[in-house]
Amino acid sequence: MIFNAHALLFATLSLAPTLISAHGKIAAVVGDAGGNGTALGIQGGIVPGPGKNKITEVDTTVFGKTNIATNGLGKTKGQGKNEVAMVAATMDQSGATLPQVSDGGSISGTYHIVTTDGAGPVKAMIDTTGVQANVVTGIYPRPPTSNPSQSINQSINQDVPGNRGNIRPSGRVPRGLSFLALRARNLVARASNVNMDFPIDIAVPAGTTCTGTMAGQQNVCLMKIANSNNAGPFGGVIAFQMAGAAAGNTAAAAAGTAATAGTAATASTKGAKTANAANDATAKHFVA
Repeated sequence: MIFNAHALLFATLSLAPTLISAHGKIAAVVGDAGGNGTALGIQGGIVPGPGKNKITEVDTTVFGKTNIATNGLGKTKGQGKNEVAMVAATMDQSGATLPQVSDGGSISGTYHIVTTDGAGPVKAMIDTTGVQANVVTGIYPRPPTSNPSQSINQSINQDVPGNRGNIRPSGRVPRGLSFLALRARNLVARASNVNMDFPIDIAVPAGTTCTGTMAGQQNVCLMKIANSNNAGPFGGVIAFQMAGAAAGNTAAAAAGTAATAGTAATASTKGAKTANAANDATAKHFVA
């Protein structure tokens, strides 16, 4: 979400954490039943595609661990730590309807490779609670190796090209000695600009039920998408709803509000305290 000479590879591995800067991001997504979205922290068209890394990487999410089944919404250079409140900003960019997914449907969209080690393949996790505290549904391109009891093995229908998160500036996937040379280069120097878009399609398991509430929306899930490059990993977090469920919850919420109108003042005071506590707790979840 991703080198020089072959002889330098092992000598340069220890330098990677301080020298690497490479990125791939979730630019836009849609649900198979409609709606639009983008990843938390995305700034849209104001971020150029080509150019120096310091100006092209500002809205790419970086996570803290390569294990996809770990908590954390990640962070961007431009806005710092991602927060669930940023879902409102994604809706300002993409529209009032979050991606809607049918039962057993999928999320598809555009994965933008910014630089040479922001490539694929990627993995994804769904948090049905919308707070990124309890990852209950795992979507992997291969069987999960951690917490299998909390994961459902699914296929990523269409993946992002790459070799362990690396790709050539031309968009070609490096293999063999070519891969080793590219990886060694990226370990001792800033990655090269790629500026290419690739389609992605991720299955959402049948029976998924979203329970999160954010940006005035009910029944929201969060999906974390990331590559496994040690330089990052890179990717993004998007919000979506199961088709039909959001409308039903909105109606139920409206009915509940009308039924409790006589105690609105008291409920408002208690609700504000509860919301503040929930926001404090959310801020501690999935922080890279």
